[in-house]
Amino acid sequence: MPNDKLIGIDVGTTSVKAAVLDKSGTVHSSFAESYSTKRTGDTIVEQNPEDWVRLIEKALSSFELGQVTAIGLCSQVNTHVFIDADGNALCPAILWQDRRASDEATAFDAQVTVEQKEAWWGAPMPIDASHAISRMAWIAKHRPDIWTKTRWVMLPKDYCMLKLTGQASTDPLSNIGLVDNDLNYITEVLALVPGAAERMAPLFPITDIAGVVKQGPLKGTPIVSGTMDAWAGLVGTGGAKEQSSIYLSGTSEILGISSTKVVPTPGAIVFPEAHGLRLHAAPTQNGGDAKLWFTQVSGITMEEMSAMVAETTRSAATPLFLPQLEGERAPHWDPDLRGAFLGVSRQTRLPDFARAVYEGVAFAARQALETLKISAAVDSDIISCGGGGFRSQAWTQIRADVLNTPLQTLTSGEPGISGAVTLAAIGTGIYSSFEAASSDLTQYSAPHTPDPEKADFYASAFEIYKEAITENANIGKRLTQLSEGLQAR
Repeated sequence: MPNDKLIGIDVGTTSVKAAVLDKSGTVHSSFAESYSTKRTGDTIVEQNPEDWVRLIEKALSSFELGQVTAIGLCSQVNTHVFIDADGNALCPAILWQDRRASDEATAFDAQVTVEQKEAWWGAPMPIDASHAISRMAWIAKHRPDIWTKTRWVMLPKDYCMLKLTGQASTDPLSNIGLVDNDLNYITEVLALVPGAAERMAPLFPITDIAGVVKQGPLKGTPIVSGTMDAWAGLVGTGGAKEQSSIYLSGTSEILGISSTKVVPTPGAIVFPEAHGLRLHAAPTQNGGDAKLWFTQVSGITMEEMSAMVAETTRSAATPLFLPQLEGERAPHWDPDLRGAFLGVSRQTRLPDFARAVYEGVAFAARQALETLKISAAVDSDIISCGGGGFRSQAWTQIRADVLNTPLQTLTSGEPGISGAVTLAAIGTGIYSSFEAASSDLTQYSAPHTPDPEKADFYASAFEIYKEAITENANIGKRLTQLSEGLQAR
């Protein structure tokens, strides 16, 4: 099938991205358009799931398609849609950043032992506010009218798949915390909420055909089951090679290592093995989102912030930034952590704050990566990188210095799209393995190598960062409790 095309679709946190690629990885057409996110108070974060479907249909109608062999699909996960028997969303999608179910999560997590977690997941991963079972418990308690009408609880890609094919399906890797190492639903976890098991879609392996497009110019085109954007992006950036290290930068930072060896480590996620790949991952809560926040509160544009950082060297005026603006995922898994600027002086100016944001995100990535190195028993001498956060040369160099490791950046397309296309290519027999597909579809820029002097400085600053995180956790919780008491008066 040398002339056939493949379509990759990535339903991300901020936008739908899609592209038409051939077997060599050449991009023939591409599409990207964003949608809005609604934030209410400190905990509610929602999207309209119809926006995802609308933009996928817009992308497909914009392509000059020719012969399309298959479609690969990936999406943000720990984002949940409650759907009725007719396939319609009953309420806005609850985003992965949403923390409304924190109380339910705390209660459930206390009911599960470390031994159970390690047996199910390969690591003592907590049940947190983004876990599907916590969300289902919250809906059942606070919106019983929705819960009684719910036929399916789905992830974004599965909802879009349902709309495109009419078939209900999901995949095992995307269902973090619901599926065990044998790629089956965990009966004990689903039993925590009566009726949860009946609302789960059938599991399809990530490269199996889950359905065909039911209408439009692509009618009859197969769509592979696909998986979460993090797993697809990690593989699409180079994670198909054993003992490779990967760094994705988008709304959040996601660090990954491919290793069949597992050392149970608090803070890490270990995916079940699929096609001979075992990915260890550590997703943070705030990456590009911290940059977006800073531009919004400072009144500058993204481009202006990037230019400021490129022109500003670190000095005594540069503060330390803790990027935990909405809690933290890996490696802390603490929804109550909050951000801070430390070490601000009269000499500190706006460009110094901007640089501190870039550095703080890099420090969070280093702490996540150190956790993964233990979990995977791997310490790579180069890291493959992808995502919008690596478009900034200055930020890429800061990360190389903070991590003290050379970084090579993907040049052959978007990580999620590359991963989705890889799944489609394997699912239709174009490639026989992930490693074979990766060798053709991934290309990199020349590495950014760390500056030894700066790397030594950042190694010392990182120790201060870790101390500050510990202290700030206590301060953040106390301030939150104090503020909640004030609001209750």
